[in-house]
Amino acid sequence: MKIIYAGTPQFAVAPLEALMKKVEIAAVITQEDRPFGRRGVLTPPPVKVCAQAAGIPVFQFDKIRAHVDELKALGADAMFTCAYGQLLSQEVLNVFPLGVWNAHASLLPLHRGASPVQSAMLAGERTTGVTIMKTELALDSGDILLVKRCAINEGETCGELSQKLSALSAEALCEAADMIAEGDVNLLLQDESAATFCKKIKKEDAKVDFSASAEKVCALINAMSPSPAAHCLFAGKPLNLYRAFVAEDCDGQAGQLAAVSKNGIIIKCGVGAVRVTEAQFAGGKRLTAADIANGRKLSVGDILE
Repeated sequence: MKIIYAGTPQFAVAPLEALMKKVEIAAVITQEDRPFGRRGVLTPPPVKVCAQAAGIPVFQFDKIRAHVDELKALGADAMFTCAYGQLLSQEVLNVFPLGVWNAHASLLPLHRGASPVQSAMLAGERTTGVTIMKTELALDSGDILLVKRCAINEGETCGELSQKLSALSAEALCEAADMIAEGDVNLLLQDESAATFCKKIKKEDAKVDFSASAEKVCALINAMSPSPAAHCLFAGKPLNLYRAFVAEDCDGQAGQLAAVSKNGIIIKCGVGAVRVTEAQFAGGKRLTAADIANGRKLSVGDILE
């Protein structure tokens, strides 16, 4: 079976590497190079770097729906997508005799959309996974081919969970490739009544509200780590928080520090308390709780806003 692979960020690299060993990849399609960092250096997507290193032709279409003829000319049987970042037209879907198949990082129909990993964490779910579905015009609504599940562990950050789900996507797409090539395709309709949707995460979504419950504060901090990073104010300056656990309740007002030690910063919430073990002061580097305690910038009784 010959395929085209479409993906863009680091999340999509492991599936590409796995599929290279499994099927013939006629081409890789990815987003255009984008400015990165404070200096705005034009940087290729990780998937492009991986594909070029393997000698696979790379196409960076501004709008893939305008390049149907080029897709047809590649002669692929199917297209596999993973965090590509563009919606596909019906004309694109019609190019591939064996269909277009997408790896989505949630247990569909939950968390359709742009931020499924963060959304599952924000919802307080303890299990998530990867769904391989047949792509249709409506967003993440296609029939399901297979599902892989994994746990969301206590204190696990979005970055760490994303690595697990990337590896799981690689495993799932390879299984899907075997099933599709052999014609062993039994699809399950999604339950539209259970569908939920998630939007692209913005920096303002990561502002911590300590009047919320400890569970919600903890979920926000871990879901926004490492980027855009949950943030609050300390003495009028930004403070980023990167990892948290629900802690035993304590006295004080919401946002007040109840303890500062090598084991963590205990912060009172509207209901309960959280223990933060990694943080970053404005203009500084990411620090462990032990580093913060030794630096003595934070003290019991201080207020985070």
